[in-house]
Amino acid sequence: MLTILGPAGLVFLLGVYDDLRGVGPYFKFAVQGIAATMLYAGGLRIVNIPVILGDRVLPWYIGLALTVIWVLAITNAFNLIDGLDGLAAGSALFSTMVAFVVALLNGPPLVEIMAIALAGAILGFLRYNFNPATIFLGDSGSLFIGFLLSAFALEGAQKAPTIVAVAIPIVSFGLPILETVLSIARRLISGRPVFTADREHIHHKLLQHGMTHRQVVILLYGVSAVFAMLSLFLLWPTGSSLGLVLAVLGIGIWVGVQHLGYLEFGELARVAHRTLNQPQIFVNNLAIRRASEELKVARDYNQLRRVLAAAFGSNDFDAFELKLNLLAGEILPVEAVDSPTQRRNGTSYRWNKPGVAAQTFDCSAAWKIALDLVSSANHHRGTLTVYRLYSTRDLQLDINLLTTVFPTALADALDRTLAHSAEIIALPEQDTSLIAAQAG
Repeated sequence: MLTILGPAGLVFLLGVYDDLRGVGPYFKFAVQGIAATMLYAGGLRIVNIPVILGDRVLPWYIGLALTVIWVLAITNAFNLIDGLDGLAAGSALFSTMVAFVVALLNGPPLVEIMAIALAGAILGFLRYNFNPATIFLGDSGSLFIGFLLSAFALEGAQKAPTIVAVAIPIVSFGLPILETVLSIARRLISGRPVFTADREHIHHKLLQHGMTHRQVVILLYGVSAVFAMLSLFLLWPTGSSLGLVLAVLGIGIWVGVQHLGYLEFGELARVAHRTLNQPQIFVNNLAIRRASEELKVARDYNQLRRVLAAAFGSNDFDAFELKLNLLAGEILPVEAVDSPTQRRNGTSYRWNKPGVAAQTFDCSAAWKIALDLVSSANHHRGTLTVYRLYSTRDLQLDINLLTTVFPTALADALDRTLAHSAEIIALPEQDTSLIAAQAG
């Protein structure tokens, strides 16, 4: 009992000081690490990882490191979910009852007594901590409870079967562990410091979805109860029971995280989806690269138009419109102008994918990118506007290819091909008699 309550008292005093004065995360981890080392010295330690290494005993320094990591993880996990009245205490109650049942079946008796005493204390506390609360855990309460539960798991692991020793504590602490993993992953993905506070925890996201304080707490009680029940299935481990527990956990966590609507995981899913679509991205990127190379050797304006149509015919855009800025002395070949209106408006060429009406791109059903065409000689040759219909499918193209190398290659090709197509006609001096003779 002294082995557990001694370091637990140290963690409790740390929490009291943090509630009164406030301390940084590294100081907290240092004191908790000392308390975890005291557990290790008292015989509560991780000596092997049966699932991975079998019966092989770990070196003392690895066992010490794993013990400290376990204690820090569980202690701070319960502190992390202490964001709503009654949430951390209620979740801890379910985990404590699991620790009691495991100790009842596998020993030792001391854990039975301490677990049921802690469960009674939490239950009495919840009478006044449930919303609207009149008393609160604070860091002193949440850190103390989390530390005790981590110690109970270490003590129970000494005599329990392999699967019970490893899986039951992890599953029974499912909600705080899930919250911790999600918080760390979110902050790493978004590039924020891991120890920064935010309002994107599971209970915050549920509040944002319109649930009341009490509804959120009761729902998460249910989640904690499910984790506790699934962990107890592992008291009699078989291949089918283990598979069932893992399947239910995996599906439940996946569906739950999807409904919470975390932006970070949505971005991660987009990257994964883009990775699966990498072959199509290769095709679209190569179409733009190939067009950039072919534009460098285009001989005339009509060939230039064919290169553009071929490039956009095989990528994710649905149309493009080329508007030219003709320099002095340049005119378009007559066969390159689709209509007199286009010639007056300066529009040289407009292309749509087969089956897509041109009028579609004049309304809000599409979005567009306008590329300024500036040649290497610093001539402004007009704009190329590319259109894409709104779609749930991501754009499978590296947009940098379209906005950097390609516009310059197209502008240089226009410089070259329009200069070749210029038709300069020398007019005679005004001669009245010549005009009269022609008229006659």
